[in-house]
Amino acid sequence: MTALSRSIRALAHRRMALSALRANSSLSVRLARYNAHMAVVRTLETAGGAV
Repeated sequence: MTALSRSIRALAHRRMALSALRANSSLSVRLARYNAHMAVVRTLETAGGAV
């Protein structure tokens, strides 16, 4: 996987995380979805190459 691909995926997961916070569901569900997406972002960034 290239650095650009990781960067694009990280950006997509950031947007999904923010979208999860604005979703029409309970707070616990929104927070769980946000945390799951941000965990993926952190993993992609530590893999290197993500901006």
